[in-house]
Amino acid sequence: MARIKPVQPEEAKNEVKDIYKQIEKKMGRIPNIFLSMGNSATALKAYLSLSEAASHTSLEPKVREQLALTISQTNNCQYCLSAHTMLAKGQGLKDPDIIQARHGESQDPKTQAILKFAKTVVENRAQISNQDIAGLKAAGVNDPEIVDIILLITLNTFTNYFNHIADPKIDFPLAPELT
Repeated sequence: MARIKPVQPEEAKNEVKDIYKQIEKKMGRIPNIFLSMGNSATALKAYLSLSEAASHTSLEPKVREQLALTISQTNNCQYCLSAHTMLAKGQGLKDPDIIQARHGESQDPKTQAILKFAKTVVENRAQISNQDIAGLKAAGVNDPEIVDIILLITLNTFTNYFNHIADPKIDFPLAPELT
């Protein structure tokens, strides 16, 4: 049961109501995470702005989804795992690729380094070593990409924490449990 009462569209104040209309136009519906975020127009706008900015990083959409899966699994966020499993499939990732990403793994060496780094950052609360950065650079990750990875870790960690605290009902197909 949601810990933070979702703000339904008919209850939303003007600014949130307008944002909901934009979300519905873009997505065809308003996911529960946004209904819960609707309690704060500031938080909702900040998340959507950061999310929009993150969609223009130097990393390909497929890699961004793999990162989201790694981070969400590491933070044990079932809501985000479910949402990003669906989104990853939309980027052409197959079930085995999705499971690998949830483990922080990829067949592509550069993506593997990125996912391993993100998992390390989340597990160690950003306390990383020079070797962690050297491993990224050895795999061909440049400084702008590292900054973009940090942005994506931040964005996904925000939604993971938000969902842990707010506990919205999952309104995406459930991601399977890892075995």
